[in-house]
Amino acid sequence: MNLGSMLGAAAARNPQKPAVICGEEQLTYAELDRATTALAGWFLDQGLKPGDRVAIHWQNSFELVKVLFASWKAGLIVVPINVRFKAPEIAYILEHSGAALCFSQPHLAHMAQGCPMHSALPETGSASMPVLAEPDPDRPAAIQYTSGTTSRPKGVTHTHRTLCESARLMGLMGVDGSHTILVMTSIMHASGLICDLLPAVLGGATAVLVPAFDPALVLDLIERRRATYTVGMPIMLQFMVEEQARKPRDISSLRFILGGGDSVSTALQERFQSLFGLPLREGYGMTETLPVIFNVRSIRAGSIGHAVDGVEVRIVGLDGADVREGEIGEIIVRSPASFIGYWKNPQATADTLIDGWLYTGDLARRDAEGYFWFEGRKKQIIIRGGSNISPQEVEGALYEHPAVLEAGVIGWPDPVYGEIVVAFVALREGMHAPAEELREFARERLSDYKVPERVMFLPELPKGITGKVQRRALKDMAASA
Repeated sequence: MNLGSMLGAAAARNPQKPAVICGEEQLTYAELDRATTALAGWFLDQGLKPGDRVAIHWQNSFELVKVLFASWKAGLIVVPINVRFKAPEIAYILEHSGAALCFSQPHLAHMAQGCPMHSALPETGSASMPVLAEPDPDRPAAIQYTSGTTSRPKGVTHTHRTLCESARLMGLMGVDGSHTILVMTSIMHASGLICDLLPAVLGGATAVLVPAFDPALVLDLIERRRATYTVGMPIMLQFMVEEQARKPRDISSLRFILGGGDSVSTALQERFQSLFGLPLREGYGMTETLPVIFNVRSIRAGSIGHAVDGVEVRIVGLDGADVREGEIGEIIVRSPASFIGYWKNPQATADTLIDGWLYTGDLARRDAEGYFWFEGRKKQIIIRGGSNISPQEVEGALYEHPAVLEAGVIGWPDPVYGEIVVAFVALREGMHAPAEELREFARERLSDYKVPERVMFLPELPKGITGKVQRRALKDMAASA
């Protein structure tokens, strides 16, 4: 199966079922299948050839979904561009990917320059249906650029097969055709594409698109469209909790919520459970391979769950050998959904894909019952006096304080201990908690060596394009202070 035939199969099974809803409009599977076939023919008529790259710089919309599936039907490689990227980042991606064409939303088009540009889809409704060759499932289908916190973004290259396998694995987790899926994360990200849109099409579900995240809009859509499933970053889920507490909606249709992209604090999980009436299922994955580990069969708060069926996960030490139960090591993954390499970056590919295993650079431990516990990035671990400290563990303790809205923890150079723990905190509006109170609160929950030596307050913490707290930005703030 390739991604184009995935849509064709869904249209054959349920031609009149709504495939995509956006605002007040909807497209049935038959309409989406026909529109994307016609657009694929237009691509080829413009002289594009299978293997050419087509960049997409658009918010969640009908246009975005059409360009994706039309490109795949034509054998083209899509290059999704995050709408929060700035002009220099976009220019790099267009140049590095060698994009032959870029579709950019009209109000965003000024940010994307450097290759032929379209700010509207061509009219293809009356065109005769072209006869399209079936793309090879093992040919590249998408190049997704990472946010690149320490260097230039890397182009994560997936094939039709690996993306179809991602959708299949999501289906094994219960994301099937019985759902109305609320797509509130950007389809430009792996989470929106792999956790929402592709399993929706594979299973024949209905996808309700949120153009740009807004917690009030999201909750209104859950109530109005009777959405049953969604996935969100922790910061998005936090805003949803705050909005639901402020103005409750009828969200009884929800059956299944996934949270990931960063650590989901137990405090957030508990508050989500109390307000939404169902558990928040934390999990783990990355642009290179998704899904990997999730709380699906059973849920243990604070854990990222068990390995997904069909995915092999190991925890290894620096020598590449498996560590003992309960010890911290690097997560490595072998999955049919793993990417095939970084675009035009053979060294990074060789460093990451070793003997069939994907070395993630993320740390975790596994307990006796097979639950995995995330311990941070290899490069972010704090080493204080020879002891390893996970920033996420310290953040989790701080999040339990009722006044803490956001927390970010970093290591700071120290002449005695090597590094000390520094915490940045944003408090809830109208609430007060002095630094010493937070330190004592953490001391009741953590070993003494893990307690922050300093607590610094900010109105809000700096976050990257995916909503993750930027620890590098926090380090820069600490340096200036």
